[in-house]
Amino acid sequence: MPAAPEPLVALRDVHRVYPRGAASVVALGGVDLEVGEGEKLAIMGPSGSGKTTLLSILGCLDRPTRGAHLFAGRAVEAYDDDALSRLRSREIGFVFQAFHLIPQLTVAENVETPLQYAGVPPREWRARALRALARVSLVGRADHRPSELSGGEAQRAAIARALVGEPRLLLADEPTGNLDTATGEEIAALLDELHAAGRTVVLVTHNEALARRAQRLVRLRDGRVESEA
Repeated sequence: MPAAPEPLVALRDVHRVYPRGAASVVALGGVDLEVGEGEKLAIMGPSGSGKTTLLSILGCLDRPTRGAHLFAGRAVEAYDDDALSRLRSREIGFVFQAFHLIPQLTVAENVETPLQYAGVPPREWRARALRALARVSLVGRADHRPSELSGGEAQRAAIARALVGEPRLLLADEPTGNLDTATGEEIAALLDELHAAGRTVVLVTHNEALARRAQRLVRLRDGRVESEA
């Protein structure tokens, strides 16, 4: 019988504790989680349950206080800051609720920004940015400023920026949170398409309907996994 495939990401008994004066705050209290290659996973939970901390650790923006974090079988906790930065820029794409587009840059220039940190030659930036924008149907807005975009267009631009480096893992933090219902549905459908094309997607959301579109739903409470379905 063939061995089960290795997960893309694995957390083993991960704790994250933040010092606060003489006391401390436990954001994660022993989380075990695996994300398979090509999976779409949703994470839900009330405010303060540890969702943002968990996403930050999955994205290598934060480190566990203790426990093991593996990415493609590699022990992430052994990486220094430079190695973590390289891993983020080459393997992980981020989509945020607030878009975080740079207002002084055009849409294409915003999409190009991750390539500057991934070691991609500048002569390739424009072509790769346009390919990423084509995947989200936004090539026609390439030379516009973020202020000229609708909310849905801004989020699509942010998704193009996350995809431009061809990451294995796409992390989305409340990707429809700032959008109206119809526009949110457009973004949800786009995430479905990206997953269907083979992208591994992990999203944090308060939206039950969006979460139900994932293959698996993990609920957090008080820094621990409460349930998986």
